[in-house]
Amino acid sequence: MTRINVTVDGVSYSDEVEPRTLLVQYLREGLGKTGTVVGCDTSNCGACTVHLDGTSVKSCNVLAVQADGHEVTTIEGLAENGELHPVQQAFHECHALQCGYCTPGMIMQACDVLKNNPDPSEQEIREGLEGNLCRCTGYHNIVKAVQQAAGAMSSSSSQAVSS
Repeated sequence: MTRINVTVDGVSYSDEVEPRTLLVQYLREGLGKTGTVVGCDTSNCGACTVHLDGTSVKSCNVLAVQADGHEVTTIEGLAENGELHPVQQAFHECHALQCGYCTPGMIMQACDVLKNNPDPSEQEIREGLEGNLCRCTGYHNIVKAVQQAAGAMSSSSSQAVSS
């Protein structure tokens, strides 16, 4: 067993883990963060995407011990003060899901796309999300939701600057 110290969704944890424990297993089984889902166990689908120090990673491809001393944000940690994150809100408003299984990872990846490119084109959104699979939709509403979120985030940062 190895002791890790990690901050998940703003809360510090210190736990003993098997060195081979995947981050997704630690989050789900150790901390009860079940919004992070296991889709494929091979890093192909992106359903398990979380942010590690602000950058998206597929948590089925990261060992929990690699997160030692770092900050992890899950889908549960995006909302603040009971308010959905703009990407979460846009996915809801644009009906950017069907079964919802890919949605947590898709939202986490979309946040990363927008962090790196606040005003992406449709093609840039599609390229930014290409490591995340949705088996139900044609991606149209997902792309639409990311575009809407980009606009909302741009508006809110403009308002913050002018205040």
